[in-house]
Amino acid sequence: MTNSQRTYGNHRAPLPPAESLADGVPSPRAPNKENDRPAPSGRQRDAFFDNAKYLAILLVAVGHAWGQVLDDRAMETAYRIVYTFHMPAFILISGYFSRGFDLGPKRVKRLITGVIVPYVVFETAYSLFERYGNGNPNYGVTLLDPTYHLWFLCALVIWRVTTPVWRTVRHPLAVSLVLAALGSVSPQIGNDLELQRVLQFLPFFVLGLTLRPEHFRQVRHRSVRLMSLPVLAAATAVAWYSVPRMHIDWLYHTSAAQELSAPWWSGPIMVFGTLACSLVLTACFLSWVPRRRMWFTALGAGTMYGYLLHGFFVKAGIYAGWFDHPALHEPLGVIGLTVLAAAVTTALCAAPVRRALRCVVEPKMAWAFRQQDPAEVTRGHAPRENSGTCTRDEKVPV
Repeated sequence: MTNSQRTYGNHRAPLPPAESLADGVPSPRAPNKENDRPAPSGRQRDAFFDNAKYLAILLVAVGHAWGQVLDDRAMETAYRIVYTFHMPAFILISGYFSRGFDLGPKRVKRLITGVIVPYVVFETAYSLFERYGNGNPNYGVTLLDPTYHLWFLCALVIWRVTTPVWRTVRHPLAVSLVLAALGSVSPQIGNDLELQRVLQFLPFFVLGLTLRPEHFRQVRHRSVRLMSLPVLAAATAVAWYSVPRMHIDWLYHTSAAQELSAPWWSGPIMVFGTLACSLVLTACFLSWVPRRRMWFTALGAGTMYGYLLHGFFVKAGIYAGWFDHPALHEPLGVIGLTVLAAAVTTALCAAPVRRALRCVVEPKMAWAFRQQDPAEVTRGHAPRENSGTCTRDEKVPV
């Protein structure tokens, strides 16, 4: 989000990120008492993934705050590093927890209640917030042009629905890379449902589908953590060098090459290059995620709430002109803004907020679905692949 992109509305601004992966975006549905009480035997949540989701949603919120105060090269360098991996990490974990997704009634129901319904509710809410909060009476509600960060929910629906395809074809990752490359040279795709992002980020979702628990164990080795330090230093140097030379939209994956005034053949090159950098930095990020339970682990179950709600605070700041305050454009002001964004997002992931808004973020909606015949459910139930962890794959998202 450069200064030229400070208008959010239905603008294709970046943002990020995080169904509970089986449902929607960031987090699995937690027990009624959202605390650290362990789940029933064999269904305990994996602390590593909850920690990863919580830390990723903090980066999403901080990145959106930073996007409003990009005044110097150092600030944009940090911003570019974060934007290189925070959404790829979310998408990768989303794909990992979508491995068991099929088009059966049980999972389709969760897709509707955990992703589609929250999208409709919050797309409407953000549109009304723009109309009345920003004094824009002509601003309309449309479900085809996602507002701000809600593009991720649209993408997650499409990726989830196509999961059986990726689990059937022989070389799914190669096919997804081809589609990403084609997207980067197809400006005619347009803005509907953020299909550019759907295609260009698709390889990370498909990669997540192919991963196994041992892959995450390997990335958490001490040697990987040590290697991540020089990698981060190199990434910082590259990001610094790229600021005046590379359009930030290459990291957002919202446009084809021609829309960025670049030759068509540069699209696949830039997509493959940026995705490779994203993968490396995602591995570095995951290598530092704690494996044990931390004070914030329980908040990993509420990342969907933080993801959906933090945008209201960013937009309110824009509407009120808070980001134009001179203090926020000084180093101490940026530090304070970072801490504030992290604190607000943490509060939005907490149990009180989840209890208050579960009816719209994770509604049960039993009235909307047919009752299934138990015999039919038994016939259609296939044994789930052992994930090697005790997480509830169909419920836990990124």
